[in-house]
Amino acid sequence: MSESTTLPLPLEELPESLRRFADPKSPGPARLMAAKGLVPIKGGDLVTLMVQLASDPDAGIAGAADATLTGLPENVLRAAAEAALPAAILEALARKFSDREALMEALVMNHNTPDAAVLYVARSASDHLCEVIATNQQRLLKEPTIVEALYKNRNMRMSTADRLVELCARNGVELTGIPSFKDHVEAIQGQLIPEPTDEPLPGDMIFREALASDADELDAVQQELTDAARDERQEKVADKFKPLSFQIKSMTKSEKLRLAVVGDAAARALLVRDTNKGVAMAAMTSPKMTEKEAANIACSREIGEDILRYIGTRRQWLQSYELKSALLFNPKTPVGISLRFVPHMRVNDLRTLAKSRSVAQPIKTVARQRLDTLDKAGRT
Repeated sequence: MSESTTLPLPLEELPESLRRFADPKSPGPARLMAAKGLVPIKGGDLVTLMVQLASDPDAGIAGAADATLTGLPENVLRAAAEAALPAAILEALARKFSDREALMEALVMNHNTPDAAVLYVARSASDHLCEVIATNQQRLLKEPTIVEALYKNRNMRMSTADRLVELCARNGVELTGIPSFKDHVEAIQGQLIPEPTDEPLPGDMIFREALASDADELDAVQQELTDAARDERQEKVADKFKPLSFQIKSMTKSEKLRLAVVGDAAARALLVRDTNKGVAMAAMTSPKMTEKEAANIACSREIGEDILRYIGTRRQWLQSYELKSALLFNPKTPVGISLRFVPHMRVNDLRTLAKSRSVAQPIKTVARQRLDTLDKAGRT
């Protein structure tokens, strides 16, 4: 029989010595005593019982068991994290004690810990925990979503990201959750991939510094670039923001590709202008990309046609009038994309389009036709 992965577990999947304490048919006072830890159960069995009862339908019993579990000594919990406990129990420990580094290390090193629990830890693991998880190549190749979670975790070293991408590529495993995976594989081909080290490499520190930029400054970088684009001036980054720009320029392609995935708004605003189309598209397709960012990017005259076409076909973004307007007024947007937005424009914008010297003639013509139609409709 396969093992359940949800709590509470069926009684038959619990050790026989625990069943009478966990049985919903047992007297309530006896079960409450068990939830308070006042029964002759120790070690991994005690942890298992507390996790089981913490999911009990009776709120009083569940609360008491959760409090008992929280108060258990660290050595008891760690021994349980290293033991061959049911998968659902180990996953529950991962979710409850995710802020306890030593306990999480024991859990991710335990071959009995289910992949779902390791995946949960990988999403926010510290630098050290990322390194520990990355050592279990067998698990990673079997469950590549863990690699994807590590890749998207800002705490994981860049050198480790390269190493895991190379591992997957070498074993024919494609990371479908990372749109730029194939570009990353291509970027590191022929490179000497460093072995794991106790301390971060110099390249790891540079990458980490780029991620450490203040969020307020990141928004300001994007606004700086957007304002310049709207004013039709040459886009320049203000002096106080140049460190981020310089850091990006000194990065390798693989570093840029990962920064596009895990970086903040300003990193994406800079990377989407990269001369390498793969890097630019990685920034544009980042899971963190927002509709507002896309509208700002669509204003830029430095954005490639492929990026503008991509923006113009994302239905979930096209509810934004600002975005449609930005695409329409950008002369680099493919005409076939732009023409679709003319009927949605307000009268003032239609008049501006009809007189603009920067947009294509077909767009000006359709704008005039639209104005004539609206004018006739207003007179009837």
